[in-house]
Amino acid sequence: MAHLPPSADSGWAMKASQTIDAPVEIVWKVLLDFPSYAEWNPFVRKQVVTDKANNVLDNQTAVEGAMLNMTTNIPPSMSPSASARETRVTISHVDHDKHTVSWVFDSMPSFLLRSVRWQSVTATEDGKSRYESIEVFSGSLVSIMKIFIGSDLKKAFDGMAEGLKKRSEQRQAAQAQ
Repeated sequence: MAHLPPSADSGWAMKASQTIDAPVEIVWKVLLDFPSYAEWNPFVRKQVVTDKANNVLDNQTAVEGAMLNMTTNIPPSMSPSASARETRVTISHVDHDKHTVSWVFDSMPSFLLRSVRWQSVTATEDGKSRYESIEVFSGSLVSIMKIFIGSDLKKAFDGMAEGLKKRSEQRQAAQAQ
């Protein structure tokens, strides 16, 4: 993965990737346009930037240290009636030059569960983009997570990558007209 850290030797890693027929800047813009997630993302249906006191920020731009309140569907679904899960993470890294973003789930004691998710968009030699995502989970609850949601979480990661591809390619086609 181009700008992502290596997978941890301990824990469990979930990965997804997708080649997208759109320039890096378009894909990056779609990835960070959190208010539009409900329109295209079957995994993360809603993602809202807040401060540490859980106040929704007027500026929904990803910045290090801000919090994200996420509504997720595992397995992925665009249906508003799907059973959603709420989670809260801290944005730990944003690099607009390298098109890399990361956040940390640390709402539980780390010996129980902790995860770090990295997402990156890089240019390919043929003018397309490569989206890559990895989330590394650690802690004593990981084995239980793998049993109960492992395959559905993989579908969710792949669903987000496919949704990002479709949305970005639509944006590219609209700009080309």
